[in-house]
Parts: sequence; C-alpha cells; structure tokens
Amino acid sequence: MPATLAAHAPDVVHHDASLRGLNTFGLEARAARYFRATSVASLRRALALEAPALVLGGGSNVLLTRDVDGLVLHVDIRGRRVVEATETEVVVEAGAGENWHEFVMYTLEEGYGGLENLSLIPGSVGATPVQNIGAYGVEVRDRFVSLGAVDRETLETVELDAEACAFGYRDSSFKRHLRNRYVITHVRFRLTRAAHELRLDYGDIRAELERAGAKPSTRSVSEAVIAIRRSKLPDPAAIGNGGSFFKNPELSAAEFAALERRRPDVRSYPLPDGRVKVPAAWLIDQAGWKGHRRGPIGVHDKQALVLVNHGGGSGAELWALACEIQADVEEKFGVRLEPEVNVV
Repeated sequence: MPATLAAHAPDVVHHDASLRGLNTFGLEARAARYFRATSVASLRRALALEAPALVLGGGSNVLLTRDVDGLVLHVDIRGRRVVEATETEVVVEAGAGENWHEFVMYTLEEGYGGLENLSLIPGSVGATPVQNIGAYGVEVRDRFVSLGAVDRETLETVELDAEACAFGYRDSSFKRHLRNRYVITHVRFRLTRAAHELRLDYGDIRAELERAGAKPSTRSVSEAVIAIRRSKLPDPAAIGNGGSFFKNPELSAAEFAALERRRPDVRSYPLPDGRVKVPAAWLIDQAGWKGHRRGPIGVHDKQALVLVNHGGGSGAELWALACEIQADVEEKFGVRLEPEVNVV
C-alpha cells in the first residue's frame, strides 16, 4: 500500500530524501536533495540555490523510474481567494499546492459551478493547466483564466493567460516549448454563480443521476461523477496508481478507417475537427491486457487504462510493462498509444 503524501519539513533542503510518499504509484525513489516550497518567497530561494532536476506537485501524474540525482522541488503553496466577482460569475484563485478535488468541493460549497465534472481527479491545482486535465466533457481550459509562475532563470513572477498556455488534449505549452521554464504558483478559474449548462451526456452521468433519483445540478453531477469514478478506478491510498496511464488516441479519418477495417466493432467518438477519438482502454482490453499482473505491478482488473503497483514494484518494471502494452497495441491495431503520465 503506498504511503500517504509525505510532508518533509518545509523550506529547508533535505538530503537523500525518500519520494515514496510523494507519488501516488507508491514507488520508492530517492532524491539527492529535496525542498518543499510553501510560499513564492521560499520557491525563489530554492531556485536560487539550484536548478531543480524535477518539480513535483501532488505526485499523481508522474512515474519515477529511477532515483533523482539533483534537487526535487515540491511546490506546496496553499490558499484560496476570490479575486473578482459579479452577480453571475466569480474568479477564484488557488495555490498550486492545493489538492484539486478538495478545491472542487470548496467551489461547490461556495455555490460556484463549472468544475463539477472534474470531481475526484487526483493531484494538485498547479498540475491541472500543465496537463489540461479533463473528464466527462469538460477540460480545465474551459474555466481557466490565468496562472502565476516564477521564471526559473530570472526568478521573476509572471502571469500567463490561456493563449500563452496553448492548451491541447492533455497538453499545454508547459509540456512543449515552455517545459522547464516556469514553476506554477497559483491558478485562476472563472466560475458561475448562476445556473449554467450542465454537461450530462458524457460517460454514465445521466444514467447515474437517474439511478440515484437526483435532479441535475452542479452538486448532483459532482456526486454522480464521484460515484462513477469510484466504481471504476482504484483508490491510490489502497493500490498505487496514477489514474489513466495513456491518452485516448485521436485518429485522422484515414487512420480510423484503417482501424475500422481491422475491427468493425471499434468504439469511437467523432471530434469537431473531423478526427476520431478511440478509447485507449478499449484497445488495451481487446489486446488482452486488462487484469494482467506481473508480480507487484499490473493492469487494473476493472479499468484497462490504469496501471497499478500492488506494493513493492519499481518504476522501471512498471514502465517496461507500459512499453510492452504500447508495442502490442500498435502491432494488433496500428495505433500508437502515448503516455498521459510524465515519465522520469
């Protein structure tokens, strides 16, 4: 069973620090040096000392395949505040170290709508724009206003808008040309204070609402999403995992036609730009990997998209399994799966 997210003493350098409690896979890896920044000022001090080899948030979307020979910078800046409000909307700012699900619950308790479909996604607020997290028809970019960050080289603070973030499917500029340039300190979201159009037609949300006998609302949609996720996905506190390991492939019309000739029963979702999204879980399941176990690591028996560490596994072993799944799916279906997790 993975350890709970560790909290070493903040704002000081720790040597030869264990990272097992700082990744939801519960994988053992060690940092030559570790620093937990709890303010922008302490973050700047850390950056002035040494360029970080790895920046960690909630540790939910990272696969550690080795020890880190350098500084691991853990961003644990907390706080929530309303920075702008009208009768119908509100802009809420959250520190990068805030737990994402707890932040979503806070917005609902305050009567703010817009993030309900993103309930129970593991991780921290600061990681959400990097990954442009999404679920059940909603992505972070739909509610994103801006983010604050510290430039790693100049130590200056900057504010970046959605255009600068260049959001894509589980993608942003922070995974491309801005990679390793900034450390995010806070994120701002524009939410509703009045009724807004609820997204009910993705996954099993509408069916779950009917099963529960609940009228559609921001709160009931959140509860439905939580129930669905808990029924399908393992709790990282019980089984080490990082959620969805691979992205859902988005194929061109020609690529999808070739796949459909191989497998007329393929599941798919048309996209507005003419491409077609294919569930990675379906491909992995059809290739025979669902429930596969190799010692302490394996593929979850209820959700083929989730790779798990039952306890005692290594990141190298888990990554080797992921690469085998990639190669097998490509051979059988002609589709290359891309990892959603960040592999160290």
